Amino acid sequence: MLLHAGSEPSVWWKDAVIYQIYPRSFASSSGKIGDLRGITSRLDHVRDLGVDAVWLSPFYLSPQHDAGYDVADYRRVDPMFGTNDDAIALFDRAHDLGLKVIIDLVPNHTSHDHEWFKAALEGGPDAPERDLYIFRDGKGVDGSEPPNNWISVFGGIAWTRVCDRPDAVGSAWENDKQWYLHLFDTSQPDLNWNNPKVHEEVRDILRFWLDRGADGFRVDVAHGLVKDAGLPDWDFHWDMVSGGSDVPDDVTPPPMWNRPGVHDIYREWREVLDEYGPERMLVAEAWVDDINDLAKYVRPDEMSQSFNFEFLTAEFAPDSYRKVIAESLAAMDSVGAPTTWVLSNHDVVRATSRLGLSKTGKGPNGIRPFEEQPEVELGRRRALAAHLLQSALPGSCYIYQGEELSLPEHMAVPDELREDPAFLRTNKEEAGRDGCRVPLPWEADKPGFGFSPTAETWLPQPSEWAKLAPDVQSTDAEQADDPGSRGAVGAVGDPGAPDGRHRTGESRWQVRQGREVDCGADH
Repeated sequence: MLLHAGSEPSVWWKDAVIYQIYPRSFASSSGKIGDLRGITSRLDHVRDLGVDAVWLSPFYLSPQHDAGYDVADYRRVDPMFGTNDDAIALFDRAHDLGLKVIIDLVPNHTSHDHEWFKAALEGGPDAPERDLYIFRDGKGVDGSEPPNNWISVFGGIAWTRVCDRPDAVGSAWENDKQWYLHLFDTSQPDLNWNNPKVHEEVRDILRFWLDRGADGFRVDVAHGLVKDAGLPDWDFHWDMVSGGSDVPDDVTPPPMWNRPGVHDIYREWREVLDEYGPERMLVAEAWVDDINDLAKYVRPDEMSQSFNFEFLTAEFAPDSYRKVIAESLAAMDSVGAPTTWVLSNHDVVRATSRLGLSKTGKGPNGIRPFEEQPEVELGRRRALAAHLLQSALPGSCYIYQGEELSLPEHMAVPDELREDPAFLRTNKEEAGRDGCRVPLPWEADKPGFGFSPTAETWLPQPSEWAKLAPDVQSTDAEQADDPGSRGAVGAVGDPGAPDGRHRTGESRWQVRQGREVDCGADH
């Protein structure tokens, strides 16, 4: 049976290879933290991979409590990354190279430094700005208990009492007994999407960046914007990436995730993007554990794409991949949408390391030296096979920076240098995501491997990355006359090659580059 036969895509994003750039770790023009000018200077490398677009993780003004996913001003580039003019110059250079540009949008929450939230604190319980967020009175006689039992994705309760904030002493809110909701860090208060002003503001933000050349938006926590009325208790924890896969089937659906009301929001946004033509796109980061629920986000009047984490969390085994691929194609075909394939990103252990563990699939939340260590060569070969497999499939695939180099996870990041709130809020029990966010190596013989003009990097790079720098790998590949020896991706997005096709029951995959990868049942 032929599923999802290749066809000529009508718009670029239906069959695109998209390369994720994590700005603080891609390249720097000035210091230890990556910036927009650094990205612009290295775009030729991305173009030479044969990809169609770049996705930029947040570069907005932020106190950086969650690496930019705590936004203080959605219309301003953080000075650590550059200026708004630098962003426009990056967009222009990418377009000159034939690359589209997708930027991150963080609509579930803001930073606690956002002007709205600061006004909500200053104005007290009766301030109109409080209705822009989710403030509630506490339970118990004196209101000292949180409004419900929800757990933060990063660990700990999902509520903070205003008077318990570290900045409360001597402030206008020193005796304020209300609580505010944060499904992530305490510095990331959730917006109230029942307030029309929130809808209006985000539509204006979309137009602001579309007018400046953005080709699309990756929507952070797309499944989280709407919460059930009354905010009822829920006794389970929703996991990053894999969603509710560990929650029993007979449990009431989570009142804070994947609620039907989110789809009305995306229909609004679709109307905004349609003002700019069919080339502009939205891709959802939605952690749902049912592929048919995921398909609802990409119905014709909603998103363009949604990240398919089923591929990322699949066991490295033919039957597992075959099942995920068949179910994904069928679910997306049912709504007439393209499928996406995701193997890595800034939230999970790098594929080269994750696939070298004894148990593959989603993997742990980071790896440290005293935990199980991956088999390096096994992981590298499996990652190469998985990348070639995803490049063979119809639809769009996403590549995380450094995957083309077969970069492994940095497992020896010192605890005192770790910044991930997932590490800090779990009392350092989980390593968190810093190990997959280490600055890239560019030139083996330069200080900091050429990441910046200085030798400093915001996280330390492993010394063994010298042999994985692009200048070394390019030379090795040329000498071996083997383009496949250049890391895990190479020229994965050859635009002249045919669309991928998949037949269930077969073990051979037609790859865009014209190669074949054997995924036989015995390996």
